[in-house]
Amino acid sequence: MMRIVFHGENAANFSVGFAGQLQPSDELAVLPDRVTSEADVAAFRTAEVLVATRFDDGLPIPSGLRLLQVPGAGYDGIRFAMLPIGCPVCNCFGHEQAIAEYVIGALLMRRIPFIDADRHLRQGRWAYQAGRAATTHPELAGSTIGILGFGHIGKAVAGCAKAFGMRVHVANRSVLPVSPSVDRGFPMDELSSFWSSADSFVVTLPLLPETKGLVDAEAFAAMPRHAVLVNVSRGPLVDEAALYEALAAGQIAGAVIDTWYDYPSADRPETLPSKLPFHELQNVLMTPHMSGWTDGTIRRRQAVIAENIARLRDGRPLLHVVNA
Repeated sequence: MMRIVFHGENAANFSVGFAGQLQPSDELAVLPDRVTSEADVAAFRTAEVLVATRFDDGLPIPSGLRLLQVPGAGYDGIRFAMLPIGCPVCNCFGHEQAIAEYVIGALLMRRIPFIDADRHLRQGRWAYQAGRAATTHPELAGSTIGILGFGHIGKAVAGCAKAFGMRVHVANRSVLPVSPSVDRGFPMDELSSFWSSADSFVVTLPLLPETKGLVDAEAFAAMPRHAVLVNVSRGPLVDEAALYEALAAGQIAGAVIDTWYDYPSADRPETLPSKLPFHELQNVLMTPHMSGWTDGTIRRRQAVIAENIARLRDGRPLLHVVNA
């Protein structure tokens, strides 16, 4: 028998239909974000496998915990020091294709005026009809995309970009050679050259102490004025004030922001995503951390969670251990 707990609203999405992947004797519990009732506290304390995006001071300690499985890539919500000694933490991916589609879709929207053309035509105005020089729009093909980081997401974005005929530049800790998917690689100590080399940039690095604020005022100063920044990683990788100033001053053409600086909480379910008025800027596309949230992502992550539980049961090496 194994006691498995899915903790929190996010993790609960992965529990649907999950019992069919367990053994009949296993116990499965789905707990809310706030663990307060005696039954919930008892279930949390006795968990052997915890599927959760958060583990901090406000939660009970499961002394017999054998695996903390994060149902996503980011594990910045886990306080490793609170875990029982020797407890592995694993993450999972499966969101890279969804995010790559989001990136390409957002960049297409920057070039093709779908919404405005639709709005005009509903009023009988053929504002973007072909045949006039003023109604042309640029293509993705032939433009250059700069990808900061070349992990799961970066590789998927590069593949989609190549399918659209784009050039791909990558800044990465290990410099990438020219290949069918990468036209030019930059070391991390040559970011100034990287920032000046492309038409659009995608931030895909994980949030670590050394990457926080990596995209700063110097980065925006080096970018072409027509550049567009897309952040699908974590908000604080991009300096909040520097990004706002660059957009407000027209230092860069625009941004697509999916990951933010302020998030909702139980006592603030509705909140603006920054202390700065990004919502007043017309050159920003704002989305609520949704780029990787697809039915395909959920299915792929469920499969990894189930596989890790099976490996734990059998004593085999776990997938994607982040605290080895």
